Amino acid sequence: MANHRCLRKLSSSLFIILAVFILATMLVADEGMYPLSEVPRLNLKEKGLRIDPALIYDPAKNSLLYAVVQIGATGSFISEDGLIITNHHVAFGAVQSVSSPEKDYLKNGFLARNRAEEIPVPGRTARITESFRDVSAEVLSVVKPNMTGAERARAIEQQIKKIVAEAEKANPGKRAEVAEMFPGKSYWLFIYTDLKDLRLVYVPPLSIGNFGGEDDNWMWPRHTGDFTLMRAYVAPDGKPAEYSEKNVPFKPRTYLRVNPAGVKEGDFVFLLGYPARTYRHLPASYLAFEQNIRMPAVADWYEWQIRLMEEMGKTSREIALKHDARIKSLANTMKNYRGKLVGLKRLDFLTQKRQEEKALQEFIQRDPKRQKVYGQLLPELEKIYAEMSAEFPRAFVLDNLRRSVILFQNAITVVEAAHERQKPDLERNAAYMDRNFKQTRQRLALTLKSSFYLPTDVAIFKELLKRALALPDDKKIEALSKLSAGGSNLDEAVDSVFKSTRMADPEFINSLWDKKPEEIKRVDDSLIRLALALYPEYQKLEEINKARKGQLDELQARLVDVRQEFLGKQFIPDANGTLRLTYGRVEGYKPRDAVYYKPFTTVHGIAEKTTGQPPYDTPEKLLQLIKERRFGKFINPALNTISVCLLYSTDTTGGNSGSPIIDAEGRLVGINFDRVWEATINDYAWSHKFSRSIGVDIRYVLWVLKEFAGANHLLREMGVE
Repeated sequence: MANHRCLRKLSSSLFIILAVFILATMLVADEGMYPLSEVPRLNLKEKGLRIDPALIYDPAKNSLLYAVVQIGATGSFISEDGLIITNHHVAFGAVQSVSSPEKDYLKNGFLARNRAEEIPVPGRTARITESFRDVSAEVLSVVKPNMTGAERARAIEQQIKKIVAEAEKANPGKRAEVAEMFPGKSYWLFIYTDLKDLRLVYVPPLSIGNFGGEDDNWMWPRHTGDFTLMRAYVAPDGKPAEYSEKNVPFKPRTYLRVNPAGVKEGDFVFLLGYPARTYRHLPASYLAFEQNIRMPAVADWYEWQIRLMEEMGKTSREIALKHDARIKSLANTMKNYRGKLVGLKRLDFLTQKRQEEKALQEFIQRDPKRQKVYGQLLPELEKIYAEMSAEFPRAFVLDNLRRSVILFQNAITVVEAAHERQKPDLERNAAYMDRNFKQTRQRLALTLKSSFYLPTDVAIFKELLKRALALPDDKKIEALSKLSAGGSNLDEAVDSVFKSTRMADPEFINSLWDKKPEEIKRVDDSLIRLALALYPEYQKLEEINKARKGQLDELQARLVDVRQEFLGKQFIPDANGTLRLTYGRVEGYKPRDAVYYKPFTTVHGIAEKTTGQPPYDTPEKLLQLIKERRFGKFINPALNTISVCLLYSTDTTGGNSGSPIIDAEGRLVGINFDRVWEATINDYAWSHKFSRSIGVDIRYVLWVLKEFAGANHLLREMGVE
């Protein structure tokens, strides 16, 4: 496997070097992904920014924040007509959904020569952050002394729903979300515009957009042209609308100007984007749970599914297309987790966290007042994560049954909808509220159309059933145990379930959405019956998770307070999917003794890597362009060739894929898409010594568009020709 080859590349000396520096840099690591409210205090001018910082974020101006969109991960507007650039891998699922063996846009790529040829991608949105404000006091006003964890979590959840409902009423046509900045401590209300009509404009062939595949994922040097162009459309009146032939290109408040000259080593750069999750403020007990329990299990499970889907796809391209997006998503997470696990263990990072907490506990014990408030804080956290570890194998089966088996996911969603839709809207689970229910139904329909293949579903279900049957007696899941009872073998039992279900029939599923619980019970369908039998298990699991979240939020809020007191500094919140800024410089790094990675790769590396077989099967036309040195004006003068990818010392994580790399003048110079292998542990700690992000150089993007694709009309639209 590719990841095993990658693991062997990691020398123990690298992690000895990293261990020396990591504790010294952890205070800096807490301050890398800044909420935009922090921009005024960052002194970016002193760091190298040459534009007014207000042009990055000022609600009263057409700031750069309005050029950046959430589009699965991140993207940005690069023309006045709603042209969006993001990663090939971010748009991968959208491209898959409109591809077929006859029109294989994933493999062969796609170019719209005019607006009429642009391809609608159903179910995709581009979200623009319009405003945000602190609503912590409003959210926490409902928390009362002596509440149980479940009561606390439920009260906060209901209050957030009320705040969101009021905000959407006050902002017609907008979308409101409350983000938890510090769990149990601070909450912000965000107002968004969601653009609902997105269309493909340019997709490079897989051999460019995914050059190197999983072999090169998380690695340097990198030569991947990881970019795709889309366009956002709106109704003729300028309001967001679903796809219609009458829709017109969206006119963003601002967009990023493209800098065809790119950047050079040492230049200041910054990124705007929507980083997903970091965990830098969580306790050692959480890290132990992740390192020893959850991440190894998830990585192994994802690898098992990848092997299954790859084997299934060998028989035909039609089947492979059903699996391509799932495999890519699973493989990205799997390799990320493998990297994290290697890094955490070689650094012995858990021991370092425990040593920090030992010092923290001593700090607490030295003061009677602190001891009274925080004395049992760390032991209580240890207890909760120990309970989660003990319950994990059972919860794992239940979670992945609805996550990985598409037809069961359909069935349990139908059953839950029947129950949830009987409640008042604000008391429903989020997926079944009026504001979300249409998207929930659409998501199921799109998944069924683009990703469902019955033999894969059956094989995954069978494997999870085996795991369920292997649970200890006190952890058995009764409804699953009954499937193999009565003398039938496992294969027969599973085949019987899938032969007696209509959960692959979209029309049948649509006929069930408005039914009440008593009506659903009368539906003659094997997976509906199984979902009904398992529904109490999912309710129980939800209540356990809700109670646990209430407990953890309260404990982690106090942990932040005492750590800030102990370290003598204020923290910024962990990344949580909201808009953030990070800055750094274009620079290489030393992964180990006597090795230095330069910050740019070039097209000559593409030719060197090319084997003629995936994932190194470069198009012949591109190889000819490289051989003939037809580089034009997009050449990197310092290298006398076209640069492909670059490294920079920004602080990024998942969700930053597609983030614009912006120069000191506020211009687009690249598109972020990955981190180096040593930086897979960024979610827990960042260090200037080893944390580097990887992006595709805008000069390579422009060169591919002009010389390879012949898309001069798109360059003109960007203002670079």
